[in-house]
Amino acid sequence: MSPFTILYYFLSVALYLVALPFLIILSFKSKYKQSVPSRFFLFHNLRFDLKEAIWFHVCSLGEARALKPLLELLGKEEVKITTITQTGNTEAKKYDAQVRYLPYEIFLPFWVRKEKVLVVLEAEFWYMLFHVAFARGTKIILLNARISERSAKKYLQFAWFYEKILSKVEIIFVQSEADKNRFLALGAKNIKVVGNIKLAAKIEKTKEYLKPKVEVIVAGSTHEGEEKSVLLAFREYKKIHDAKLIIVPRHPERFQSVYALMQSYAKQNSWNISLFSQTQSFESDIILVDKMGELNNIYAISDIAILGGAFKEDVGGHNPLEPAHFECKIITGKHFFHQKELFKYVHHVQYVEADEIHKALMECKNLPSSCVEEKIDLDAVVEIILRCSKGK
Repeated sequence: MSPFTILYYFLSVALYLVALPFLIILSFKSKYKQSVPSRFFLFHNLRFDLKEAIWFHVCSLGEARALKPLLELLGKEEVKITTITQTGNTEAKKYDAQVRYLPYEIFLPFWVRKEKVLVVLEAEFWYMLFHVAFARGTKIILLNARISERSAKKYLQFAWFYEKILSKVEIIFVQSEADKNRFLALGAKNIKVVGNIKLAAKIEKTKEYLKPKVEVIVAGSTHEGEEKSVLLAFREYKKIHDAKLIIVPRHPERFQSVYALMQSYAKQNSWNISLFSQTQSFESDIILVDKMGELNNIYAISDIAILGGAFKEDVGGHNPLEPAHFECKIITGKHFFHQKELFKYVHHVQYVEADEIHKALMECKNLPSSCVEEKIDLDAVVEIILRCSKGK
């Protein structure tokens, strides 16, 4: 190992020891009770088997879902998947693949085996992952790679570090020309612009629900603070329009607190309220969907989608392709920097501040439904993955 790699490794060990008490506490929280023990203590997280395969590494739910069309094109190829988050891991287990959590960096030299090829999605730049995989003789591909405009300056400040990582990469498939230029500035080579692979995802509902006879508004993938803004806007909107509000929080650990907030607004405004898990219906004025995997089914019966994650500066937005596919009229915030490339393909979206949601709801009557016209061809990507997996 180079002096830098040795130094990096020992700094990672030091950080691990300092963070150990915090990691133990996190292990008892529902959101992390599987991922933290698996990643930081290798609990129920054995190495992949000896048979070499195509290894995909993704972070969370969205990237795990984006793998589906790729895996279908790869057919009977042996596949392995690592994830970071619990939701991503759960989604990855739906595929015919070995699935693991990616261990923390200090464990990777002892955990990683040689694979045919490692395909890393988006911005998962773990130094030891790239170093160890490359040292084992695994070819590395970056797919759906991106560097947001907001993050570009921070990357450039550590260009020397990212150049070390990117020097191990065989080819980089980026989402846009802007991403290509940012990677070039970091010293990357062999970059191809293919667009966002999430455009290739097959969007479908898993259940058929009867649409209520009144207007349906869904607040999808909401984060802390956003539900309050939505409820305030809905209160004003409902004074004039007969409508229902369905709220689908992004994270299940927030179901209870969001429901408490909704109850307070229901009491103030004499609204009926219900939990979807208990009623399986949409009869109430406001409904909390406290089940995972229902959002597309809800979009399918909704007229307007208020897409969360973009009304605050710290999240970066969520995938607009799903509500657009079901022809919802989309309202979202202005802080969608992580989804900028996807929003480029979605037409007729209102971008507003949190206190402007009511105004946007009123404007929906005059606007067409949102839609997506562009597609992406994954055949060239799959061809290169297969070529690399065969050592060519």
